[in-house]
Amino acid sequence: MERPVDPDEVDDSLGGQLVRLARKSVEHYFDRKELMPAPQGLPPVAYRPGAAFVTIETYEGGSRSLRGCIGFIEPVRPLVRSVIEVAVEAAFNDPRFMPMERQELDYVTFEVSVLSALEEAPRDVKGRLEFVEIGRDGLVVEKGIYRGLLLPEVPVENLWDVETFLSETCIKAGLWPDCWHDERVKVYRFRTAAWLEETPRGRVRRRDLAAEYRQALAARGLSP
Repeated sequence: MERPVDPDEVDDSLGGQLVRLARKSVEHYFDRKELMPAPQGLPPVAYRPGAAFVTIETYEGGSRSLRGCIGFIEPVRPLVRSVIEVAVEAAFNDPRFMPMERQELDYVTFEVSVLSALEEAPRDVKGRLEFVEIGRDGLVVEKGIYRGLLLPEVPVENLWDVETFLSETCIKAGLWPDCWHDERVKVYRFRTAAWLEETPRGRVRRRDLAAEYRQALAARGLSP
């Protein structure tokens, strides 16, 4: 098996192409009711196995609200194929929302996150608190059949500290909030590189989550 894609291997040019591909995939599905074929001519890294999430947000007057978010935690498909599939899933099959309608395409933004491999956290409470960094890490919490994931963007946008982030990931998994105190519960971190449309069909930029977090805290007179 080819080596999976690491987020650091994806430059801004390819990141922008992946965001545009996510939007084009949804447009194609509206037209054909089938997944679009993988485009040719992208950098070789795009055709190696890669884990990715696509987030779709409704954009109104500069504010954003979630419209759909689905992805692959594991690099089970070529990165380009992962983006195509999860873009369509986020638009039409996120169980939290009704399927997207065509007219919404002019009022939503697309974001693509490329995920690193998972790294397991220590089993003790102190070790887990020190293992996680807001603005860098996403989290997965797992126990038996229960599994929850939150992307690194989530604690940044909600101004959570590490303890809150861990607790909210436990809740996402369908477990009790302090389940991360239990050594039988597995906790993993992962990194992402993320690009988003600044406005619907607009310019694409890379997100600097650590800087976003610092700026948001400073605006409220808080410190990391």
